[in-house]
Amino acid sequence: MSHLCFSLFYLSFCFPVYTILSKVHSDRNVYPSAGVLFVHVLEREYFKGEFPPYPKPGEISNDPITFNTNLMGYPDRPGWLRYIQRTPYSDGVLYGSPTVENVGKPTVIEITAYNRRTFETARRNLIINIMSAEDFPLPYQAEFFIRNMNVEEMLASEVLGDFLGAVKNVWQPERLNAINITSALDRGGRVPLPINDMKEGVYVMVGADVPFSSCLREVENPQNQLRCSQEMEPLITCDKKFRTQFHIDWCKISLVDNTKQVSTFQEVIRGEGILPDGGEYKPPSDTLKSRDYYSDFLITLAVPSAIALVLFLILAYIMCCRREGVEKRNMQTPDIQLVHHSAIQKSTKELRDMSKNREIAWPLSTLPVFHPVTGEIVPPLHTDSYDNTSMPLMQTQQNLPHQTQIPQQQSAGKWYS
Repeated sequence: MSHLCFSLFYLSFCFPVYTILSKVHSDRNVYPSAGVLFVHVLEREYFKGEFPPYPKPGEISNDPITFNTNLMGYPDRPGWLRYIQRTPYSDGVLYGSPTVENVGKPTVIEITAYNRRTFETARRNLIINIMSAEDFPLPYQAEFFIRNMNVEEMLASEVLGDFLGAVKNVWQPERLNAINITSALDRGGRVPLPINDMKEGVYVMVGADVPFSSCLREVENPQNQLRCSQEMEPLITCDKKFRTQFHIDWCKISLVDNTKQVSTFQEVIRGEGILPDGGEYKPPSDTLKSRDYYSDFLITLAVPSAIALVLFLILAYIMCCRREGVEKRNMQTPDIQLVHHSAIQKSTKELRDMSKNREIAWPLSTLPVFHPVTGEIVPPLHTDSYDNTSMPLMQTQQNLPHQTQIPQQQSAGKWYS
């Protein structure tokens, strides 16, 4: 009985663990074709089973989940593969166009899902087996710029199907494939403003096996080229077949005809990978004599110093030894000029002496005032030669002559003078 209970306990414990491990390490194989658009959606529902549910029973799990994708053994994805996920609550999308160089080489992409609520991770491996396409490359390729779409909206199968259907009605090819889809931000576009539900725009390249239709060729008309140069909408007859769902910028359409392009491929001659023998490296000998830079140092300082000394002596001779003197100057100066100069100096000196004794207007406080008691006019206290710069502006009663003291009342009630 105890052995049976142990077996049941072992099975009940080990079976869920084996199931989780098998989910974590399960690989998924996809088989895209070279030169054809590859789209793989990373569904959040597919990874929710790897994370524990909410603690409350019956509550719907809506954890924010983000994905990280990289080539196994490398930190980033291959050059042809892109990834986008707008928010943690939306699915991620891997998309791109495989090239012929990757045919036959399995590409293992490691997909790591991060649960932003529980901080747990889950990993999957996506094995991309690129197959060669018999009808690749399609010779006629056209790239459209759709202004009212984001890249994740365009990658949806129903939206991409509607666009290819519109292109097929305009082009009428036998084979039509979507070659690549690129966001306008990857082409140097700017992030749109978050108003009026503006989109970033997306470039869609399609290929066909027949030449371009007359409608697509209308973009190359001189009239439409002139309108595009003036930032005006060109007149395209088939635009109404796209306008209901897709707003195409016809000035940015690109038409490529690979049948008329001359191949510039040159065969690369590969060598043995060994550089030609240039001899052995010979370092400088240890027996080299040391060089004395003392003479070079003296020459560097002596030449400028000698030139500066010569210039100094010439200037000193001109300034000191070539002076004529005052006596020689007076001898060579006419007498009438000397007389004029002397008269000017004498007049200037007289004016300066006279300016020291000129009268200065007296301040109002120094004019004659009335005596406060007798009412007599009291003249100023200074004479004409008195220096009024140190005289106070207000006269006090103590400084006035013939001053009569005013009787003052004493505390005993008696008057005295």
